[in-house]
Amino acid sequence: MVVDERSRGVRRTRQQWRALIKRFDASGLSVQAFCRRESISEVSFYRWRKALGARGAGGALVVQGSAPGFVSLEAVNARPLRERVELKLDLGEGVVLHLVRG
Repeated sequence: MVVDERSRGVRRTRQQWRALIKRFDASGLSVQAFCRRESISEVSFYRWRKALGARGAGGALVVQGSAPGFVSLEAVNARPLRERVELKLDLGEGVVLHLVRG
């Protein structure tokens, strides 16, 4: 770690951020509590987590460049149009996509 006098913070390497994010995953803490414990900015944490990978379904870390999962919606399309269908996708961090047909 190198102290950056301009930002009065600590500059971490990519490998150090990977280790931090791995510790976060194992910690069971919220992002806010983990960042407070580690004395890091939540903004920096989210930026590095996004740069190093993205959260997939179930909270698993998906490394950038890997193929995303695929969900077939054939069963939804097979239903008659008069029947109501609702689909809710929790995208994480409070974002929910809600689709309604019928």
